[in-house]
Amino acid sequence: MSDTSSPSEQQLQETAEACCQAMLKGDGLTNALNIVIERVAHCSSELSMTVQDWMTNGHKTCHGGMIFSLADSAFAYACNTENQPNVAASVSIDYLNAAFAGDTLTASAQKTFQRGRTGIYDVRVENQKGELIALFRGKSARIPGVIIPGSDITKN
Repeated sequence: MSDTSSPSEQQLQETAEACCQAMLKGDGLTNALNIVIERVAHCSSELSMTVQDWMTNGHKTCHGGMIFSLADSAFAYACNTENQPNVAASVSIDYLNAAFAGDTLTASAQKTFQRGRTGIYDVRVENQKGELIALFRGKSARIPGVIIPGSDITKN
């Protein structure tokens, strides 16, 4: 790929998948929570998690920290699809409905804005019935380096 050409859709998808696999190898929390990466694409992702009994709080609802972790992981995988590492600069979450043990939660993340090193990503967390559980917004900051060392797969 030359510096003057734009990557094809296939190249963008292959890059997203390669970055996802590279990150997943070292992602202890996503693995510990049994979060499943359902889909990853250029600047977007969809992850799911089944709420376990140990993830509930004293009200017998899913602990907000578990929902946050799922949304934050979806944000991380969406903003790291171009072989350029990004970290969270700030995030916010609004909890809209309760989730319970046995529920399968799906977090869908999508880039909303990008300028320079800063990106804004919105994440919707829904249960298996399609009910909206939480809305998460993350601001990413690009940091130096690459996700896949020695690779020339980057977005121009």
